[in-house]
Amino acid sequence: MSKKHKFDYFDAFEKQSAMAVKEAELLIEAIENFTEAEDLRGIMDRAHQIEHEGDEVNHAIFKTVATDFITPIEREDIIELSQYLDNIIDYIEDVMQRFYMYDVHFMHHDAEEFACLIKKSCVALDKAMVDFRNFKKSKTFKQLIVDVNTYEEEADRLYLKVIRKLHTEDNDNPMRVLVWSQIFDRMEKCCDACEHVADTMSTILLKNV
Repeated sequence: MSKKHKFDYFDAFEKQSAMAVKEAELLIEAIENFTEAEDLRGIMDRAHQIEHEGDEVNHAIFKTVATDFITPIEREDIIELSQYLDNIIDYIEDVMQRFYMYDVHFMHHDAEEFACLIKKSCVALDKAMVDFRNFKKSKTFKQLIVDVNTYEEEADRLYLKVIRKLHTEDNDNPMRVLVWSQIFDRMEKCCDACEHVADTMSTILLKNV
């Protein structure tokens, strides 16, 4: 009888972080090629496909951790890490959906800078995740986590700047201020989600050294 294949949690985490990078790349593509909201339907379908694939990985993790006799790290940590990774993908898709739902008529000039920062956060997190399975011995893991936190701090500063600009330069258009405030709020949330994953990884490191 063949031996049952053991589920690789770290491989699953890496798949999730790689999907987050792909979703961030789609966000940049949506912004760079924007003409009108109606034209976003195709890219939204692609984004939703990535989100669906991410859900499948997340469900596989949840299903396996419930029955595995031994897990490489604590079950609660596995569940939290998987859910936080899934959140990143969801939040990035949500930004694209907001462009469409709010029927934006122009792409704000600060949106691309924010999207690029989201991608940098996802790429940094993906690099850290590749190193995560070796976190006890790795000489680079801690710095990779710091990189994620650094991008989140940049996102905080950018968010402060763009929201102030909206309320000082576009205050004659309340609807524009409302719509873009909500969109930028969700973009900042994407970087926060990356930091939540990084913080969870740091906590796991401290609990297992």
